[in-house]
Amino acid sequence: MSARVDPDWEYVPLRIPADVSRSNAAAQLSLHAEFGGWELHRVQRYTDGTRRVMLRRKLRKTSVPLPGLPT
Repeated sequence: MSARVDPDWEYVPLRIPADVSRSNAAAQLSLHAEFGGWELHRVQRYTDGTRRVMLRRKLRKTSVPLPGLPT
């Protein structure tokens, strides 16, 4: 999955390690949504337990950087 080219949206891929619990991952993603304006676009879960998440948000003139999650 790669970042899509869309003039109205910006996308960012994240990889969540297998050792991160579902509740901790949800809390981290909630922080991205609340403070960065990101929304969940897609989640893929792999057999090793890692998750690949694609976040998106409407393009804006001032950009809030994405806090550190492992990518």
